[in-house]
Amino acid sequence: MFIPNLLSTESGSERVVKARIIVVEDEPDLREAVAEYLGASGYDVTVAENATAARALFETQSFHLAMLDIAMPGEDGLSLGRWLRSKTQIGIIYATAAGTALDRIVGLELGADDYIVKPYELREVLARVRSVLRRVPQATEPRAAKAATSDRRFMNFGGFQADFDGRLVTGANGAVIDMAKSEFDVLEVFLTRANRLLTRAAISEAIGFIEDPESSRAVDIRIMRLRKKIEADPANPKFLRTVRGEGYIFSLPTSDSN
Repeated sequence: MFIPNLLSTESGSERVVKARIIVVEDEPDLREAVAEYLGASGYDVTVAENATAARALFETQSFHLAMLDIAMPGEDGLSLGRWLRSKTQIGIIYATAAGTALDRIVGLELGADDYIVKPYELREVLARVRSVLRRVPQATEPRAAKAATSDRRFMNFGGFQADFDGRLVTGANGAVIDMAKSEFDVLEVFLTRANRLLTRAAISEAIGFIEDPESSRAVDIRIMRLRKKIEADPANPKFLRTVRGEGYIFSLPTSDSN
């Protein structure tokens, strides 16, 4: 599978970046409408009518974001998204039918970055695509090359170290902690605002998550997943504490930060 790095072309001293998006949707009219709209908005868009076709494309092409319909014949979007998340840090947006809150919750638990409810407006699709792509790493150089730069940003907390530029977390033994992009987004918000009370709305705004009635639940799910990876006892967190009725606070001694 190709690893998605944002493509770039040089124009004088400026770098022009064009994100590649794949739309996996079994409804032909909707699939083409989304592709045409996103293409007109400046993105490089590829379409697939089902998960089988999408898997074939992923083996030969790289993408930065996938928009996956959940309810497709054959392999559904959740299964395809689970496979994608095991392979790469591609941005994932699920499309789900109205009223199926369970699908949205499951999708977020599997590491999706956002979801959109059918029927949707194309303007909303574009807004959510832009929001997710802002959080997709846009460096074109390999991670190892970036590590050599002197201005790389790190922050320690407990026995962990967060690499903001490489977007990874390592444990006390140097092992990389397996962390979805959406989980790292939330962690970065907390680390850069340590010891401050943050409401769910403030967290959503900081990660570029579009507010809707399910946003609070989406934030809670990301925090729940994050606790399982950085807390010795997720039920009694040391770092990421709940302030009942108000939000969350990331407790961090000032001596821990670099």
